Amino acid sequence: MIDIKIDSRVCFIEMQNSQKLNCLSTELCSEVSAAIKDAYEKDCCAIVLKAQCRNGVWSAGHDIHELPIDGRDPLAFQVPMEVLMHDIQDVPIPVIAYVDGTVWGGACDLCLSCDMIVATDNATFAITPAKIGIPYNASGIMHFVRQLGPNKAREMFFTAQPLTAMEALNVGMVNHVSTTENLPALLEEKLLNPLRRNSIIAISAIKNQFRLLNKSSVSLSTEDFELLQQWRNKVYSGPDYKEGIKSFLEKRAPNFVLSSKDLDEPEVE
Repeated sequence: MIDIKIDSRVCFIEMQNSQKLNCLSTELCSEVSAAIKDAYEKDCCAIVLKAQCRNGVWSAGHDIHELPIDGRDPLAFQVPMEVLMHDIQDVPIPVIAYVDGTVWGGACDLCLSCDMIVATDNATFAITPAKIGIPYNASGIMHFVRQLGPNKAREMFFTAQPLTAMEALNVGMVNHVSTTENLPALLEEKLLNPLRRNSIIAISAIKNQFRLLNKSSVSLSTEDFELLQQWRNKVYSGPDYKEGIKSFLEKRAPNFVLSSKDLDEPEVE
């Protein structure tokens, strides 16, 4: 599923399931997680996450075939895609997403879980749970709010329309944009060479501070958390969620039937 190369203390991890558009399946996510931990153990100073592209797709996001339709939370803490994003955030060395194609759904969240993003000028980023009726989780939404601000995050989630690389650069989501030919040199000059020169233990401490400060910046009461989970449960246990998955697999437009008023309807015992 992946290819791993270590060059001058930088670990390059390339997703190589392009036939399935590098969808974030259990197998692929588990392999990338293991590679990230191994890179840390081998004293690498940075990790670069890349992907082989097919039809211009860097990653199509969550493997739809693995989404549960039996009332379980599709984005629970222990789901492999979620575990991978936690591993990226927790490993105390910088992880850089190297994007040279279109990024969809959970793969967009995966990129935002990385510490930095570099992209080719034809790259795009779209977060698409609303297209298939998935109630996204709070931690994922906060990635977008922190990176893009609430208004742009709302636009991305509500419309499911992609941001171009330049739009992503302008809102601070992406660090650098270049042509396909020039992006490798830009990555080396702007990020990797400075990282190799700098104190990795200082960078590790700073990354840990960023992680903890981000966690402490938002606090939900117990009541609000329970309400949030009630809303999400209402969606992923309802008919629109199942219809979204079914229509995606059948390659047709979904026929959603619920309205926003249904969110606040009392649960039937």
